Amino acid sequence: MKAQGMKWIAALLLLAMLTACGSTEKEGNTTTDQETASQNELRKVQLMLDYTPNTNHTGIYVARDLGYFAENGLDVEIIAPADGGADAHVAAGNVEFGVSYQENVTLSRIAGLPVVSLAAIIQHNTSGFASPKEKGIETPKQFEGMRYGGWGSPIEQATIESLMLAAEADYSKMEIVNMGNSDFFAAVERDIDFAWIFYAWTGIEAELRGVDLNMIYMKDYNENLDYYTPVLVTGETMIADEPELVRSFVAAVAKGYQYSIEHPAEAADVLIAAEPDLNEELVKASQEWLSPLYQDDAPRWGEQKLSVWEGYANWMYTNDLLEGELVAEDAFTNEFLPQ
Repeated sequence: MKAQGMKWIAALLLLAMLTACGSTEKEGNTTTDQETASQNELRKVQLMLDYTPNTNHTGIYVARDLGYFAENGLDVEIIAPADGGADAHVAAGNVEFGVSYQENVTLSRIAGLPVVSLAAIIQHNTSGFASPKEKGIETPKQFEGMRYGGWGSPIEQATIESLMLAAEADYSKMEIVNMGNSDFFAAVERDIDFAWIFYAWTGIEAELRGVDLNMIYMKDYNENLDYYTPVLVTGETMIADEPELVRSFVAAVAKGYQYSIEHPAEAADVLIAAEPDLNEELVKASQEWLSPLYQDDAPRWGEQKLSVWEGYANWMYTNDLLEGELVAEDAFTNEFLPQ
């Protein structure tokens, strides 16, 4: 499984490196001369998302659209994810900042990519394995004989296998179905029994649809699986060459998430206005559920612990997902978070 994991991340890195020159041109907007002059005074930077816009990203949109980036001298463009993911693109210098996950940062650093996590967007892992209640899947033991809908990553396979092993279940008795980008609700009606979801989005959508779910959160079975997902990332070169830019950017994002914690309804309105194709009812309900969890029990939004980075990396290494041991101190920093 080590070889599979490293081949997977290496392929992503290659895609990003091949596009390192000029692949992220900004689209221009029609503005007045006064607006253009004002924008020219701001430093233009890009942030690459990890996925389609959702409430994991609300604080970033708030920072942009309520003027927190501008207050810090920045004109930030939020861009869609590209081949290779944000880790590879920030490391290659294609974009200044990105949204990623602790598992991706760990794999990237072992593969030699100098990507660094600047903040934990959500303090605890809110993802888990979901199934319609009528399937009767209440523990990992009951994964036996079931069909899991996944995307073919060695990480998800190792996660399920470790949970089943702890429950004295036989991993070979579970079938994996590649569901690609299929909708969770369509997939569980068609050909799968359970899938890995973020409760803040798909779980809340299930509530709105009147679909009762059983949720199995990894963190409830293994403390090392309570890792940071998602995280805000940049490259080591950016930190070394432009630390004040990094500090300004993180300060604005932190203010955006603090606003979202304190004003979930208004923050949801910002995201809906920015991304009108999103389901308004879902965004509002998701934001209400997720806002208290951004900071949760941390002393400040974004705070990361060495023990969390070490614990998850050790779990990955033990499960043959890493070809080397992570220097956890180099993978993240709290240096740029506002005091």
